[in-house]
Amino acid sequence: MLPLSADDETASDPTGWRLSEGDEIAPGLTALRRLGGGHRYEAYLAFSEQLWTTCVVKVVRPSRVDDERTIAGLRGEVEMLERLSHPVILRGFGAELEGERPHVVLEHLEGPRLSSLVRRYGPLPAEQLVPLAVQLAAAAHYLAGQGIVHLDIKPSNVIMGAPPRLIDLSIALTLDDAAKVTSPVGTDAYMPPEQCRPAQLGPVGSPADVWGLGATLYRAATGEHAFGARVEEPSSDRERWPQLGLDPAPLDGRLEAGLSAPILACLERNPAARPIAREVAEALEPVLGALPKPRLSRLKPRR
Repeated sequence: MLPLSADDETASDPTGWRLSEGDEIAPGLTALRRLGGGHRYEAYLAFSEQLWTTCVVKVVRPSRVDDERTIAGLRGEVEMLERLSHPVILRGFGAELEGERPHVVLEHLEGPRLSSLVRRYGPLPAEQLVPLAVQLAAAAHYLAGQGIVHLDIKPSNVIMGAPPRLIDLSIALTLDDAAKVTSPVGTDAYMPPEQCRPAQLGPVGSPADVWGLGATLYRAATGEHAFGARVEEPSSDRERWPQLGLDPAPLDGRLEAGLSAPILACLERNPAARPIAREVAEALEPVLGALPKPRLSRLKPRR
C-alpha cells in the first residue's frame, strides 16, 4: 500500500524517477512497480535483498532531493518509525537520507485502505467496526504514552489488514512540538478545532488524535463525514472547517448507544471534554465482547 501523506495522495507526479521492474532504487533495493506519488515523494513496491521480501520504498522525488524541508520531513518520519513499535502501527526498516535517492524502507501491507473499503461497500458492519475501533484506540493510546501526536488519523491512513494498521507518520510530532504549532496541519475533515486554529484554540496535543479517531470511526460507521459534505472551494473558515461551529450529525437509530456514545464523545469541541484513547477502548470492549466474529462475506459492493 502507499503510505503517503494527505497532500501527496492526489498530487500529480510528472517528473518522478520512472523506475521500471528490475531497476535499482538503491543498493539492495529493486523496483517491482510504482505505487503512486505526489509533490515530495513517490513510492515503489520493491524487493529488499537485506529483508529478502517485498517492501515499500518511499523515495524523494528528483526535484526535491536538494530541498532541505523535504529531507527534514523524511528524517522526522524516520525518527518516529525508529521510536515506535506497536502491532497496529506501520513499521520501518531503515532509510538513507543522502545520496542520489533519499528514501525510507517501509513494511508492505496487504489490504485496502479503510477509505476505499467504505467508498466501495458503504458503512462497515459492527463485526468489523468495533474491533477496528478498539485497535485504533490502542494505537492512539500507545502514541500518547510515547509522547507523540499522529495529527492525521483518517480512513485513508488505515490499512484494513489483520490487524489493521495506522500508517503515515510524516506530520507526526512530539507533544512539545505539537504544542508549538501555530498554523493548521492535517486533513481538514478529520481535524479538531484546535488543530484548525491552533493559534486561537490550541495547544494541540493527544486529544487531537482522539478527535481523528472519532471522525474516522464516524465515517466508517455511516459512510458520511461527521459534519456534513465537504465544500470543494470553501470561502470561509466555517465552510472549510464546519467542526468549528457545528455538532456532529446525530447517530440516533443508526448505531446502538454502546457504540455511538464513545464515537460522539471523541468529537467534543473542547479537548478537555474528550475521553483519552484508553477510555474509548475500554468503553467499546463490552460491545466487542457481545459481537460475533467479523465476516467479510457480509459486505456487498454498492450498485
